[in-house]
Amino acid sequence: MNGFPRPRVMGILNVTPDSFSDGGKFTDPAVSVERGREMAAEGAELIDIGGESTRPGAAAVPLQEELRRVIPVIEALSRTVAVPLSIDTSKAAVAAAALHAGATMVNDVTALRGDPEMAAVAARAKASVILMHMRGTPRTMQHRPRYRDVVADVMRWLREAAERAEAAGIARSRIFIDPGIGFGKTVTHNLEILRGLPQLVDVGYPVVLGASRKSFIGNMLDAEVDDRLAGSLACAAHAARCGVAIVRVHDVKPTVDLLRMIDAINNGTATHDARLMTHDQCQRQHVSRGSCVMGHGSP
Repeated sequence: MNGFPRPRVMGILNVTPDSFSDGGKFTDPAVSVERGREMAAEGAELIDIGGESTRPGAAAVPLQEELRRVIPVIEALSRTVAVPLSIDTSKAAVAAAALHAGATMVNDVTALRGDPEMAAVAARAKASVILMHMRGTPRTMQHRPRYRDVVADVMRWLREAAERAEAAGIARSRIFIDPGIGFGKTVTHNLEILRGLPQLVDVGYPVVLGASRKSFIGNMLDAEVDDRLAGSLACAAHAARCGVAIVRVHDVKPTVDLLRMIDAINNGTATHDARLMTHDQCQRQHVSRGSCVMGHGSP
């Protein structure tokens, strides 16, 4: 893919009643676990489990309710699927419980700023972290967002967030950055960020892109949430071309098939090794760090 490794596919598993795309579909733990197994079978190389919606205007979820939603699912999936699990939370107590239950990554939309204990929890567990850019909170982020230069501003902000994470004891090889498509951005901002992905990749940390089914796609294509697959796949293809490390998606199988086909066209083969590698293994194979996802048993 223009010299870049194929992005890893992160399947989104929202165990919430109010997420913008699949809210209410996976509130039953048994149904959630089955969907997680299905995503692994479809080729997901990471599964991101969230118990609190971060859609625009979403209300906060009490700690005990979030724990009730996510921990049984993580415990069950950690026993039954081979792919690493990520916890999508901004609460340190939820992250700690999820890491104990079998998750190996923390996906924090506040970039460790929402809870003063989050960085320490991740550092102690030697967990990987995804640091996402967001202006304000989910309740306020879409109130007239403004930037002088959205790509430059997001790059600067993410670089500083990553440096803070390193200073808190999180290894550089475990830090991923996410420009936060749809979080405190207009449609124009989102498109500018997509065009600026090569610059974000050049910041030096593996980039995660979560554009799947988001409202800017609906705006551009006049499509409801369930009709945004084509736009989501276009974003995934563009991400692959730009060197993004992970694409976070609702539609796992179509995205995996898309990336395999691009790989086949570019490299003459579709036999890309889909196994997850530790950072050290990637280094030994002279593969860009952007292709690495920390899995179970990573050092």
